[in-house]
Amino acid sequence: MATSKEYLNFIIEQLSGLDDISYKAMMGEYIIYYKGKIIGGIYDNRFLVKPVKSVVSYMSNVKYELPYAGAKQMLLVDNVDDKEYLTGLINKIFDELPNSKKYDE
Repeated sequence: MATSKEYLNFIIEQLSGLDDISYKAMMGEYIIYYKGKIIGGIYDNRFLVKPVKSVVSYMSNVKYELPYAGAKQMLLVDNVDDKEYLTGLINKIFDELPNSKKYDE
């Protein structure tokens, strides 16, 4: 099941308090970026983020899920209705993530 455009728009709206949130469509799903870093994605109408230590300690309910078969486990964000919580979550994860790789043309 691919992610609906409505769910994508809902998550992007919930993250609207953060500057420089973007996404890229990929095979019916969406990769989510914050200030150019990949923070996670939306898969089958689930918001999943990378499982870094700061996020694990921030979340009250830690649940690992696979975004798709053969992928590494990610953390399911189940409190998507709370904008303040999501803003805090993304701010916690940002400093711990590596910069996105850029390739010279």
